[in-house]
Amino acid sequence: MTVIPFEARRFRSTAAYYTRYRVPYPDELIARVAERAGLQTGERLLDLGCGPGQLGIAFARMTGAKVTGIDPEPEMLETARADADTAGVAVDFIQGSSYDLGPSLAPLKMTVMGRSFHWMDRPATLKALDAISVEDGCVVLFGDRHIASTPDWRAAVNALSETFAPERNADRERRKGPDWIAHETVLLQSPFSHLERIGIVSERQLTADDIIGRAFSTSVTSPETLGDKAEAFEAELRAALARLSPDGRFAETVEISGLIARRG
Repeated sequence: MTVIPFEARRFRSTAAYYTRYRVPYPDELIARVAERAGLQTGERLLDLGCGPGQLGIAFARMTGAKVTGIDPEPEMLETARADADTAGVAVDFIQGSSYDLGPSLAPLKMTVMGRSFHWMDRPATLKALDAISVEDGCVVLFGDRHIASTPDWRAAVNALSETFAPERNADRERRKGPDWIAHETVLLQSPFSHLERIGIVSERQLTADDIIGRAFSTSVTSPETLGDKAEAFEAELRAALARLSPDGRFAETVEISGLIARRG
């Protein structure tokens, strides 16, 4: 099975862009997942690979769960703590990764991951979570699936990513290749093999600044990755976007979903 090598600071320099420009997780989706999973006030929830803590903060705010967030990037954790304070919720954010899962986190009713599972040794992570989750506990993978972009601004971003950051772009392309095993298949072969997806489809209006911010929020074209090429990347992307939409109006249709995995 293809495993992308662990790199603790892969998302360095992205925290300032992540919360603002990534597709948000709707409260409606959080509420539906919590209800379906039977998450109760005070039960323990782990936000694994939490980034700036969007999921953990939302679950703490909406359900009263006792939330811990784990991420290897210090800048992400700093942002997460500030956002939790702003939201008025108590979340324990700690530096670490899926390789640090252990009994101190038990007993977990739910583990959530937002766009982070693909960076892990997935079978090993699920095995570790099986050992520290309660009998009726679950794992929930959150993410967004691109359906359409109008005009096709994603193609412009991807083309420039390949030009400006070919090595990082290769990591992304690896997840589209024949050797990559889908998350669903990995889960079906794990203790968490009973799968159910809850999704919300929406259309979002975007500006050129939104698209550029989204690009800077990714590990492929983060400011850290691009280095002294960041200004040139932004200039070329702005020019490409202006050609696509002279009036600066863009849209995307996305499905934001939670894949609930329970023990079979």
